[in-house]
Amino acid sequence: MACRLVDSTFHLPAPPKMAISSGRLNACQVHQRVRHQSIHFSSKKLSKVVRASVIPISPSLQVNDIIRSDMCKTYGFIKIGEAVPDNITLKDIITTLPKKVFEIDDVKAWRSVLVSFVSYALGIWMITKAPWYLLPLAWAWTGTAVTGFFVVGHDCAHRSFSRNKLVEDIVGTLAFLPLIYPYEPWRFKHDKHHAKTNMLLEDTAWHPILKEEIDASPSLRKAIIFGYGPLRPWMSIAHWLMWHFDLRKFKPNEVGRVKISLACVFAFIMIGWPLIIYKAGIVGWIKLWFMPWLVYHFWMSTFTMVHHTAPHIPFKASDEWNAAQAQLNGTVHCNYPRWCVFQTSSFSSFLKIEILCHDINVHIPHHISPRIPSYNLREAHRSLQENWGKYLNEANWNWRLMKTIMTTCHVYNKERFYFPFDKIAPEEAQPITFLRKFMPDYA
Repeated sequence: MACRLVDSTFHLPAPPKMAISSGRLNACQVHQRVRHQSIHFSSKKLSKVVRASVIPISPSLQVNDIIRSDMCKTYGFIKIGEAVPDNITLKDIITTLPKKVFEIDDVKAWRSVLVSFVSYALGIWMITKAPWYLLPLAWAWTGTAVTGFFVVGHDCAHRSFSRNKLVEDIVGTLAFLPLIYPYEPWRFKHDKHHAKTNMLLEDTAWHPILKEEIDASPSLRKAIIFGYGPLRPWMSIAHWLMWHFDLRKFKPNEVGRVKISLACVFAFIMIGWPLIIYKAGIVGWIKLWFMPWLVYHFWMSTFTMVHHTAPHIPFKASDEWNAAQAQLNGTVHCNYPRWCVFQTSSFSSFLKIEILCHDINVHIPHHISPRIPSYNLREAHRSLQENWGKYLNEANWNWRLMKTIMTTCHVYNKERFYFPFDKIAPEEAQPITFLRKFMPDYA
């Protein structure tokens, strides 16, 4: 195995005395040892500025607490879980969850719809009334609110919204329309993501780039570097275009439903867009639809990559893949910050991103069983913490976490999991060098 010594501005304390043949730390060896340890840290201890890079990890016998602590800090995590033993199955994990977390509550389900509808309507109103300098805030609110529509449709696709499948298909289709997302194509591909989570070639969501793709052509290589670097928070747009509109990507028994969804999306485009332009002009279309849509894709991309991408989380070939390992230990729980919506000297109102997005960030239980409704995810997560806590990966959303993903998690390597682009194609990796230099490092 070819390993590289990693240069970093972060300097590890000397490890305990042990029989080590080399005085320098080897990143590949350490990485493999540390990922089997359970790591817990308070977010208050993550304030130290550390360069986001693949941390050098100690080579042999025993990984000490200091190095495990530094690994967590460097990646921007608060906890890195142990690998799940091979004898534990996904069924073993599911059976420990309370039965009530699988129960559909019609009142809670429709309350989610109401929250999203009211929040989105409020956002549209803010866009129409806000002065130009407050438009970014209005777009951020509206784009986050419309992400809630996606989560409602997401529950419908997983059959966790209603006991009536027809109701789910109608609500799911309507919820996806403002996003011009075709519901059935997304449902078919997303089901495969759950069945093949973190499987190297088969997963239909995020996965590492293969070196063969990087070597294919200079123009493609440059596009990939930009896409997995500075444009990564919007790469779901490329995924949306590539995966959902080509009938050849679907099985013959799926094509009929796919065509219905595509017809609904094109009808929305042909009717909805002209109405917006007629009432508000092209600038109004940009303000009222396009900018919130970009914010939605920011969250879509960010949620997806944070849930399944980290230097210590492996993607496996199908013959090495383990469902329990991929779903429990290959998925990340991430807490998102509060937003200050309104504040005066005597009053302040806060709204959590998770409320508008219906707890989609509580993602580990969703991968243990997609049948858990979004409003039960927190209770399911508490159960997982009690019974399987040492295997869980958890983080608070922060600059260092994003910087680690965007500057490190690029090209697949079986032993080390990832190589950054600037180790593979340094002469063309200026976008990655730029991010590493200018992205904040704060956790």
